[in-house]
Amino acid sequence: MVLKLALAGAIALAYRSRTSAPGGGVPPFIGASAEALARELKPAPIEPAWILDGTPQARVVSHSTTADKCSTTAIWDCTAGTFRWFFGDDETVVILDGEVSITAEDGTQRLLRAGDIGYFKAGTWATWRIDRYVRKIAFMRQPIWMPLALVYRVRNRVRRALKGGGLGL
Repeated sequence: MVLKLALAGAIALAYRSRTSAPGGGVPPFIGASAEALARELKPAPIEPAWILDGTPQARVVSHSTTADKCSTTAIWDCTAGTFRWFFGDDETVVILDGEVSITAEDGTQRLLRAGDIGYFKAGTWATWRIDRYVRKIAFMRQPIWMPLALVYRVRNRVRRALKGGGLGL
C-alpha cells in the first residue's frame, strides 16, 4: 500500500512539474475586471429538471483554468427563480451583485449578499432562491483523492522543514 501511494505521488509530482513548466499553455498571470468579464457572459442554461420556480436565466464566462484542469475561476450570473444545483466540484463563491438565499442539503439556510463568501462541498446539492438577480465569482476545484492529498501534505511539510519554514500546515 505504501509503495502504491509513493508511486502515485511520484507520478502526480512528475505530471505537475510537466504542466507547470513555461510554455505549458497557461500564462503566469491572468488579470481581468469583473465588469469586463461581465460583457463576455454567455448563456448557461440551468438543467430544466432542477428548476423549482420561475424561469431563471444563467450566464457564465471563464476567467482562468489551471494547466492540470483541476481548478477554474469563472463569473456567473442569474435572473430570478428557484432551483436546485449540484456541485460536482468544491466551489467557493463571492457574491458580486444582488443576493441569493441558499438552502443546503442539511437544511442550513443563509442569505448571501454582495461581498459575502460561501463554500459548497463537491457532491452536494443546494437550493438557490434568487428574487431579482445575482452575480458571483466562482472558484471551482476538483477534490483530490484523500490518500494522494496526504502524500502532497507530507511532501510540503518536508519541503518547508528543509527550507527552514517549519512543519506547520
